[in-house]
Amino acid sequence: MADRVRLELDGPVARVVLDHPPLNIFDLAMRDALIGALQAVRDITDLRAMVLAADGRHFSAGADLTEFGSAESIVEARRIRWDRDPWALLADLPVPTVAALNGVALGSGLEMSLLCDLRIASPTARLGLPETKLGMLPAAGGTQSLTKVVGPDAAVPIVAIADEIEPERALAIGLVTELADDPDRTALDRAAELAALDPGAVAALKRCLRTAADLPLEAGLAVERRLAVAHRRT
Repeated sequence: MADRVRLELDGPVARVVLDHPPLNIFDLAMRDALIGALQAVRDITDLRAMVLAADGRHFSAGADLTEFGSAESIVEARRIRWDRDPWALLADLPVPTVAALNGVALGSGLEMSLLCDLRIASPTARLGLPETKLGMLPAAGGTQSLTKVVGPDAAVPIVAIADEIEPERALAIGLVTELADDPDRTALDRAAELAALDPGAVAALKRCLRTAADLPLEAGLAVERRLAVAHRRT
């Protein structure tokens, strides 16, 4: 995976680094490398938190649109992309995840960060989902993850108008959780704080928060009670 994505380990914190300069565009090779890195994070039992970052000036400008021209149709191109799906792996990681967004974070780059638990962005970051202006829909989970993060009222104009979102506005609506001049350093600090917590409690907390978005209140409360009891027993 070294030619597209690096996995760095520092005690209980993993750092998954996009390394496909200059814009860290997602082609098939990069998605395969990301899948391998995320599978490793999932399977290393001693890890307690993960940072998703990028080398260079930009986080990611999204998908490599030239791949669409090499397939028989746009439908076939997207099927090939979906067969190599790092997004579900990222969303389902049991450890807390922190994205460090600098420079450009557009399209599937921003969508990937929306699957992380925290997003730390530079005050000069460029954030947005431009797919609609290209005649497409966000296809890395963006319509779903964005709506869960900021709510439908805020999500509709971001997707439909496809304008870039100023970082201050992104912070105000919850698209990012924090602005920092050095998002990489701040993301590592937050990951270290999360790694110091009880791992069983953090994993249970992630499941509770996920059910709050996916289940009716009564069912979510039942999951919370069940996980709280199970955690007390351990």
